[in-house]
Amino acid sequence: MLRIHFTAEDLARTRVAGTIGAAAETYYGLEMLCSRTLPLPFRRWRATVAGRLGDDAGPLTALLPARGPGLDLLALAGDSPDIDHAVETLLRAPRLRMRRELEPVAVGPAHTGWARAVADGDADSRRLLAAGLVACHRVAVAPYWAASRSRLDVVRAQYARTFLEGGVDALLTALSPPLVRWRPPVLEIRHPRPVEVHLGGRGLILAPTLFSWRQCSLLYDPYDEASVPRLTVPAVTDPATGAALWQPMDAGAGDPLGSLLGRTRAAALRMAADGCSTTELAARLGVSAAAVSQHTKALREARLITTSRRGGSVLHLTTDLGRELADGSRQHRTA
Repeated sequence: MLRIHFTAEDLARTRVAGTIGAAAETYYGLEMLCSRTLPLPFRRWRATVAGRLGDDAGPLTALLPARGPGLDLLALAGDSPDIDHAVETLLRAPRLRMRRELEPVAVGPAHTGWARAVADGDADSRRLLAAGLVACHRVAVAPYWAASRSRLDVVRAQYARTFLEGGVDALLTALSPPLVRWRPPVLEIRHPRPVEVHLGGRGLILAPTLFSWRQCSLLYDPYDEASVPRLTVPAVTDPATGAALWQPMDAGAGDPLGSLLGRTRAAALRMAADGCSTTELAARLGVSAAAVSQHTKALREARLITTSRRGGSVLHLTTDLGRELADGSRQHRTA
């Protein structure tokens, strides 16, 4: 049992994240892909992905331990939902942090020398690791990332509604009943061994996670007392939810949403599920900022997105109606 102890200050500082990031999700997905058993909601995904990983994915696969802790890519690559940003963070990660994260990972004898070079800050070895991350993400995550982010956003919205209606106490109570039990002031989580964690006023970040099944994980940096621990909570909880995710976003045929709105506008609607600025949408869609403004204006007038100003930029976010439309289209394609 994992027991997380809260103070009043911790409860006030508890918040929800949209994702643990593209890099960490890719590593979790690779772990699931290589596991001996696979939950039903992910079997279609593995059947599609398993034979497509090439040798270029080998550097990341080499860091999957047969036992013990795996690599914490959240600590090394950050929580950006964009894989390019995650790679930039990974390449800039301090050498000491890289060494601390790699040392507990039980790497096979054939890869020990290379892993040591990565830990020691060798630039070529680190770039090889980054290339392996990109290769795995391109095959295992990228084709499904828009739908996945939509699902993660739905879970986050559910958390937000629960919090608004009943406060943090209601949120922790309803978090994931089969796995988590809130017995104030302690959050008890199913775990293979007894662990006691005192948040000490830092609070807790709740992060819905795609490639996880009936398992929560506590991620934190033991060397940084100021870092806020993150509790990952499965976003896929049943076979039907999983089945709706594994339709590649580039499969344009039979996409009713694309036929209705146009492929670019439909893609913008899906991308806005986790919140995107105009600049981010332009970069991901491969169009100009002016074109994005036209698309978002049409979506906003149809009440499919909202637009709000954040500092010097604007944030576009899918509404409940927009999410229902995108999810219904995805389920139609899956059927």
